[in-house]
Amino acid sequence: MTKSLNPTTLPPAFPDPTQLPDSDGTFVENFQEHPQSILLTDSLETTLQTLHPDGEYAIGQDCGIYCRETEPPERGAEAPDWFYVPNVPPLFDGEIRRSYVLWREYIVPLIAIEFASSDGSEERDNTPLSRLPEGINQKPGKFWVYEQIIRIPYYAIYIIKTSELEVYNWVNTRYRRLEPNERGHYTIELMGVELGVWEGSYQNQTQRWLRWWDNQGNLLLTGSEQAKLERLHTEQERQRADAESQRAEAERQRAEQEQQHKERLAAYLRSQGIDPDLI
Repeated sequence: MTKSLNPTTLPPAFPDPTQLPDSDGTFVENFQEHPQSILLTDSLETTLQTLHPDGEYAIGQDCGIYCRETEPPERGAEAPDWFYVPNVPPLFDGEIRRSYVLWREYIVPLIAIEFASSDGSEERDNTPLSRLPEGINQKPGKFWVYEQIIRIPYYAIYIIKTSELEVYNWVNTRYRRLEPNERGHYTIELMGVELGVWEGSYQNQTQRWLRWWDNQGNLLLTGSEQAKLERLHTEQERQRADAESQRAEAERQRAEQEQQHKERLAAYLRSQGIDPDLI
């Protein structure tokens, strides 16, 4: 009797975003984080439309980037406060993204930004996997994961309390800290923009905010700011047109008065027997 062979047992497929947690259950650490993320995204819209006329890009805000398969799954993910991934569809398989899974999409984020509520030590943590104690449910340092596992080209740390900004660029397998340019901004060459700190009011908060500029140093405006600027220009044009109309009306009235004066003078001269055309 021939013994039947057992079919080959394949390892389970890597999970996709629909099978992975989309939250680690922690609270947002301060009230500035959400408007700060919205400000970065909103003001970058025109730039991203230029970079991606096909609409192929994704923005993550407090979303998990899964880079290692672990148990529990959250240990294999980091969730930057803000990140941008070029050349990927905004939806995953036609559905809203819940997380970003590297083994499903392969393209790494171009920049990740962390808003540090404390002194930034957590965001600079460079502890590798090899130094973690055995059997303890700990994660490697966030800096180490971004640098050595995900290898994100640009990593920025914004310390909210002090408004300090640190920007790192991945070169030759390591992050090197960038120096600001003459405007105090950091050049993100692959995006054609600069990142820096701006003081002003946004969503009813007057703070120092992280913002984008173009490579000529012009502030990239949000949709609301652009609309206000356009309304201001429209009002200035209206006022200029009104002033021009008033000047034209004043000139017309002056010319009319002058003509009336000439006619009265001519009438007087004729009454005195003098021909005004001979004068």
